[in-house]
Amino acid sequence: MTTAVLELSGVGKTYPAPSTVTALDGIDLVIGAGETVAITGASGAGKSTLLSILGTLERPTRGTVRIAGADVSALSDPELSDVRATRLGFVFQQFFLLEHLSVLDNVATGLLYRGVPARARRERAAEALYEVGLADRIGHRAGQLSGGERQRVAIARAIAGRPAVLLADEPTGNLDSATGAEITALLAGLADGDTTVVLITHNADVAAAMRRQVHLSDGRIVRDTGGES
Repeated sequence: MTTAVLELSGVGKTYPAPSTVTALDGIDLVIGAGETVAITGASGAGKSTLLSILGTLERPTRGTVRIAGADVSALSDPELSDVRATRLGFVFQQFFLLEHLSVLDNVATGLLYRGVPARARRERAAEALYEVGLADRIGHRAGQLSGGERQRVAIARAIAGRPAVLLADEPTGNLDSATGAEITALLAGLADGDTTVVLITHNADVAAAMRRQVHLSDGRIVRDTGGES
């Protein structure tokens, strides 16, 4: 049986007045180790809110969130920061690279808050850049790279900490279709190393490349291919 790394039970999220909005309404979701999952749905369906709660960036209004079996719903902010630093990696549509730093230093900087010694940070960063196919760009500055290369650096930064779960928010949104397909294949391939990949996307091709699709509508899961063959 696949070990569950993310578990949501009865999770809801309501944003208060003056404009009360229920973004999530009774979400039950279990994601196992090594899965690749696309979260889809129209704008306003609750995708970004769900990803933020999975990543402990937001707290649910109700329900339980477990990461690797541990209930994180009642953890303090410093404890949640530790969970993000040790168990989770994040990739966004915007690359958020430091233009004046080298590719290697951009990735290594992501390990600062893990307490990793400087030499080990650079070694891990180099390994991650090799994994994403950028070993020959280590000394380049971020501003010298193409959009696809910049997203690969962002992915390397996320996986350098060896997270159990990689969460990606529209990771191909700023890329052309060919480059987007390369990044999608890279993300899907990360699961071969037991990293769980969860991404949100509006792109049907990106969603189809993931082994599982979870479709949201009005804050509820209306389709989940997890049980399909």
